[in-house]
Amino acid sequence: MSSDKYTPSDDSADIEKNKVMAILAYLIFFIPLLAARDSKYAMYHANQGLILFLVALGVNIVGQIIPFLGWFIILPLGNLIVFVFVVLGIINAAGGQRKPLPVIGQFEILK
Repeated sequence: MSSDKYTPSDDSADIEKNKVMAILAYLIFFIPLLAARDSKYAMYHANQGLILFLVALGVNIVGQIIPFLGWFIILPLGNLIVFVFVVLGIINAAGGQRKPLPVIGQFEILK
C-alpha cells in the first residue's frame, strides 16, 4: 500500500486545509466522512481512526466477557494502548504526516 505513505507530491493545500478534520478523525472518526469526504488527507486519517475505534471496541468487548483476566489485564492494558495510538495519530495528523499507526495502520477500510 505505497499510496498510504506520505510523499512530497501530496497536495500541501489539502493537508493544511484539512488538518483539523484529520485530528478529529481520531476522536470521532465519522466527522471527516461527513465534512471532508473529498480530501485524501482527511480520509486517510478517518480510516486510521475507524480502525482504531474497531480495535477499541474489540478490546472492550473481549475485556468485559473474560472474567478477571479481562477485567484486570486486557481492559487496562488494551485501553492504554488505544490511548497511546490516539495520541500518535493526533500528532501525525497535526504534523501533516500520513504515518500509519503501529501494528494496525496497514489495514484499509475506507477507500
